Parts: sequence; structure tokens; C-alpha cells
Amino acid sequence: MSPTFDVAVIGGGIVGAAVARLLGGTACSTVLIEGRADVGDGTSKANTAILHTGFDATPGTLESELVARGYHLLGDYAAATGIPVERTGALLVAWTQEQLDALPGLRAKAERNGYTACELINSGQVYHQVPALGPGALGGLTVPGESIICTWTTNLALATDAVNRGVTLLRGHRVTGVRDDGGTTWLTTSSGEIGARWVINAAGLGADVVDGHFGYQRFTVTPRRGELLVFDKLARPMAPRIVLPVPSKVGKGVLISPTIYGNVMLGPTAEDLDDRTATGTTEAGFAFLRAKGEELMPALLREEVTATYAGLRAAIDRGDYLIDVDDERRYVLIGGIRSTGLTAGMAIAEHVGGLLASRLDLTERPGLPAPPRMPNLGEAGQRPYQDAAAIAADPEYGRVVCFCERVTRGEIRDAYASVIPPADLDGLRRRTRAMNGRCQGFYCDAEVRALVEQGGVR
Repeated sequence: MSPTFDVAVIGGGIVGAAVARLLGGTACSTVLIEGRADVGDGTSKANTAILHTGFDATPGTLESELVARGYHLLGDYAAATGIPVERTGALLVAWTQEQLDALPGLRAKAERNGYTACELINSGQVYHQVPALGPGALGGLTVPGESIICTWTTNLALATDAVNRGVTLLRGHRVTGVRDDGGTTWLTTSSGEIGARWVINAAGLGADVVDGHFGYQRFTVTPRRGELLVFDKLARPMAPRIVLPVPSKVGKGVLISPTIYGNVMLGPTAEDLDDRTATGTTEAGFAFLRAKGEELMPALLREEVTATYAGLRAAIDRGDYLIDVDDERRYVLIGGIRSTGLTAGMAIAEHVGGLLASRLDLTERPGLPAPPRMPNLGEAGQRPYQDAAAIAADPEYGRVVCFCERVTRGEIRDAYASVIPPADLDGLRRRTRAMNGRCQGFYCDAEVRALVEQGGVR
């Protein structure tokens, strides 16, 4: 017989995992349905990985409210679970008089969003904060609360927490159809049928398709590709904080940002596409980014590029999140959640919980397990290969497999013994950083694959 649940959450990205985690703490039986082989393998895995204050959101929007709330929720959750965060701060840099004139308005906008820590600084102060910037900066606006975070660990922590709280996780179940028998909604998936009293659509790039299965035609997702260049760790001193462009009518533009893994990122591009699977990088995208890099920080372009990637954002034809409840169909839509969904995810879950509080019993269950403690992937914290006590207790933490990223056999073993083990090598990369370094697996690929074939060496 097909399984049935009180609630089915479609989409194992950050938003879907956050919603499932919240529901997992209640009396509702919940299933988290992911179409891909792993959680966080869609939009959530490839973004600029910034924990946003929400200073530049449109005041009065739902997005503004939830990003500001999510900033604090995720910050606290990261501290509790070990998700790596670095409080680097950010700096908007004005390169033209028009951009300089726009800075006071951006500070006022931040204050309308409840963020009051921004300060206007002059050219000399800009170069004091980021000496490697190219010539010609006229001034800047500081955003001291902006931070960098590990999006991979965030997604995995939320999904792991959900499973620990009793949520059923089904990977490789792509939703292809919907039928309603009056009391139960039956979701047809690529791996069988699943029934639920309520359905929550957090399908990201596929949210409009799932919405169509429920009879709606209210929005269209346009995949917006963002390509990025990742520079070697030797470049990290050039980017002590996030360098943001002054937004224009065209968009937010290209930024330079450190990463929690010790690299420096340049990007993203913004290209609207029709293909929802087009995550490949392009020659034109690289040329554009290199040209922007020469303007922003020429010295950075002299450093080695060790990786490139592209992500797809779920852009829709409106300027705010689209969250709606259909009581008749017992259906919730969470659509149009762009890159700010990383920061807002837990607040979106809280918001959806508030909408459903009068429709479902969401009373928190007593005796919930503590949040999981996640492996540290960040350079600012202690990694296993540096932990003498851990190595003394378990020598596998002292046996390095990936020398670029200092990943040990113990970490690979732990990934495969975890609540949500990786389904493939990409999933292993996101859990350990193995093969993500400057050689991109050239030296460690054979040994990593051998360990994978042994199930991570149990």
C-alpha cells in the first residue's frame, strides 16, 4: 500500500528542509520528498553563500520581513549545530558619482528595513578596509552584519534535524502528477505514489510545475543562471570582507567575496534561460567576469582560478515571495524564493507554520532531540586533521586522503555513516570538501573512489 502522511513537503532544498524540520517537531506525520538523489542538490547548492542582514531588500515586502527574521534564526541555529559562519562584514563600493550619490539612499533603505548599522565612508576608508581594490573607488557603505556561511552544511543540518525528529525522507521521488480523493492528495512520483492530507510545495525551480498540477497558472519560474569563478586560497588576504556593487536598475551586479573554505569568489552573472538544467559554465560568462574583475580588483585576476560553477535561481515575474494557502485543496505554495532563501529559510518555515496553525495541530512535541552537531567544513574553525585529541582517539582523523582540502579518511567514513549519507561523489564533496581543492580530485580521486566503493571504510 502507498504510504500516507499528514503533510508532504515537496523539495529537499533549504526551504523545504526547514519546513520539514519545523513540522517534524509536532504531532504531524511528515514526509520530505526530493526528486534528486540528494538533499540540497538543486538551487540550494550553488549560490553566493551569504548570510544576509536584509539591508537591501524592498521595505514592506514579505521577503524583507523574512530575511531579517531568518538572519537571526539561522545565525543562532548555526551556532547550535556548528554550521560554519564568518562575520566578515560587507562593503558597497561606489565607482561613479551616480553610485556615490545613491549610497545615502541605500543607507536610508537599510534603516527602513530595520538595519541601522550601515555607515558612509570616504575613499581613503574604503582602501583601508580593502587595500587590493582597483583604483577609482569614490566611497562606500559598510554593512558590518553581512556574513559568509556554508550553504551545503545548512541544508544538510536542517534535513538531518528533520529526520532525527521523525520526518520520512524520500530521495529520488520526482513529483509528476497529483490527484485528490477528497480527503487525501495522492502525489505520483518517479518512484511510486505518496498520500498526504496537506501538501507544501517548496520545489524551487519546479514550483510552478507542481503548482500547475494543483490547477494553477499564476506564475512562471525563469531559471536565472549565475556563473562564478573561485580563486585559490592564496588570494584570500585580498578579500577580508564581502565587496558588493551598488545596485542598479539592471540588477545587483558582480561581487567579490571570501568563502568559508578559504577561497575567494567572483560573480555571479545573471542570465535568464529556458532550460532548467543548464548549470554549465560558459566562455561568455567567464569573459564577463574577468572583465569585471579587472575593474574591481585587478590583482585578484593574477591569482589562479581553482574552480568554476554555475547555479540557477528561481526568478519569477514579481518582486516578492509568493506564499499562499489553498484550504480547499489543502495545499501551500512557497514560490519565488530567490537566493535570499538561504538566509530566510527558517523564517519561511516559521511563517508557513503560522499560516497552518489553525489548520493542523502544530503543538511542539516534548522531548525533541537536540539539533545535530555538524562536521566543520570552515577554515576558520578546527578541522579534524588539526585536532590532536580526535586523532589520538581515532587515528583515521589523522589519515589525510584529499591533501588540497585536508580531508581525512575519518571524515569520509563519518559521511557514509551519517543520518543522510551521500548518494554520489558530488554529495560527498558537499559533506567533506573532498576533491574540491585546487587539483579538483586529480591526485585523490582514485583513493576517494576506492573508499566510496568500500562504503566509506566502516
